[in-house]
Amino acid sequence: MKSNSLDRTAPVQTALVLHPDRGRQGNLRHVQARLAEAVGLAEALDLKIDQAIVAPLRAATPATLLGAGKVAEIGRIVEEHELDVVVVDDALSPVQQRNLERAWKAKVIDRTGLILEIFARRARTREGKLQVELARLEYERSRLVRTWTHLERQRGGFGTMGGPGETQIETDRRLLDLKLKSLKRELVEVRRTRTLARQARKRTPFPAVALVGYTNAGKSTLFNRLTDAKVEARDMLFATLDPTLRRLKLPGGRPAILSDTVGFISDLPHELVEAFRATLEEVKEADIVLHVRDIASPETEAEAGDVRTVLAELGVGGEDSVQRVIEVWNKIDLLPDEARAFLRERETRERGGAVAVSAVTGEGCDRLLARVASLVDEGPLVTISLDPGDGEGLAWLYRHGRVLDREEGEGAVVLHARLDLAALNRFERLRPLAVAASAAE
Repeated sequence: MKSNSLDRTAPVQTALVLHPDRGRQGNLRHVQARLAEAVGLAEALDLKIDQAIVAPLRAATPATLLGAGKVAEIGRIVEEHELDVVVVDDALSPVQQRNLERAWKAKVIDRTGLILEIFARRARTREGKLQVELARLEYERSRLVRTWTHLERQRGGFGTMGGPGETQIETDRRLLDLKLKSLKRELVEVRRTRTLARQARKRTPFPAVALVGYTNAGKSTLFNRLTDAKVEARDMLFATLDPTLRRLKLPGGRPAILSDTVGFISDLPHELVEAFRATLEEVKEADIVLHVRDIASPETEAEAGDVRTVLAELGVGGEDSVQRVIEVWNKIDLLPDEARAFLRERETRERGGAVAVSAVTGEGCDRLLARVASLVDEGPLVTISLDPGDGEGLAWLYRHGRVLDREEGEGAVVLHARLDLAALNRFERLRPLAVAASAAE
């Protein structure tokens, strides 16, 4: 039986991308946009796209998903163009995938396998690789693909005690189950380590800010712009998989921790939702979530809906959520002047709503940082008087709070700062006479 994974050592493979159109069925995205997204996913695997086709699908055929006529039509195209791979932008059962491969005499990969393959190639950290491998094996278990070349058919014992032994399918299933158990144990340890690291960060007063958004919305470019980092940012689906954390300097000098996360996508395979739950916990534990949208995309509303669905599954953004979610309308540099002016006017009118930015040019990023700073300033506004030579006390305030105003007086430096209650209590213990009074709100 063939492996579900594409051969990475083979020369460039030509592919046909097929999107079965089931009608809208509650999905707001236009069919051509869905096809274009599937092409982008296939190109992310370095496939050379020869054909891209939409196939109307009124009712799924149990054996092949598509009707007999469409299967035969695709088969003729595959043969005529000598294609190596057919990418079906839908979920295929193991039987459907096997039957289509036999009919088309080409490698067939469905949407789930496609996304899993991309993740497997892009994961870099130990946690990312473990999560991808776990998801891949969960997916392949139902297909019982022989992914280990050393497997041999088991034989029974000798003499009267012998028997037929395990069949190959039983051996494959047993080895897969053992591998899954081992991966899950390793992942539990990785998650425990991540939880400890997260708890350690909570002991510091630095607020946590997480970037989320549809894949290719520009999160990594914005991450680099805000933190002066050099995270890979490419015009490609799923360019970022492993979470990255950097320090973010807010207005007034107070730092925060900004995390860049994996992009979301419609119909995300449930295997990946489960496998990446530990990674997405960075979002769940964040104080503020920045929902980055490609506002120049014609599918921006549908993409935003997909992201909100995943956030809701994580318990983020709902009425009971403790996080504040800010929509970031990115890529305004790609809009015509009239549209940009409308967004800016709408942002001004709806204070507390979305922030329009361009991660490429930096437009609007100052306003975004100011919004984040205003949301993390939850504590009282206090007046603090320090000796001019107390550099340690000054540095502490800038690290743990937001200094709004500073006045150099005779023999004292007077600051107006906002500290959360925990930080204020710590500072009062360090400098019991420094806090002069609470300022009026």
